[in-house]
Amino acid sequence: MASRRKGRILAFQALYSYEAASPALEDLLSFSWLEAEKQAALDEGAGGFARLLIQGTIENIEAVDTMIRAHLKNWTFSRVSRVDLALLRISVYTLMYQEEMAPSIVIDEAIGISREYGADDSYRFINGVLDSIRQTLQAAGSP
Repeated sequence: MASRRKGRILAFQALYSYEAASPALEDLLSFSWLEAEKQAALDEGAGGFARLLIQGTIENIEAVDTMIRAHLKNWTFSRVSRVDLALLRISVYTLMYQEEMAPSIVIDEAIGISREYGADDSYRFINGVLDSIRQTLQAAGSP
């Protein structure tokens, strides 16, 4: 598995933990929540990318959540599953603040991770919300 994919999965898992238990940012960034053997096997590329996503998402969580809320069609924010919310948050952060990342890659990765970790139809929901956000950002002048 590619280093960035591993990093996205780690960030997704950390943000799931953040939503479920509200651990300290330092704990999330140190990966203390990972099993010891997984911590030992973590390559620096994946760990560094995950830290960037985790810290950036949490630092910008209000703007990220506002963007998500604005693009939920017939759905309330409180109804979004924790798995989907964690994945949406890192993806929306990336779309909003990491302009060097191609939106199609961000969305494809989110769909792939949601197929692995989410409910049966999560990938459709994730795709719809992220594509709507991508269109809004493009119309506003973002890539």
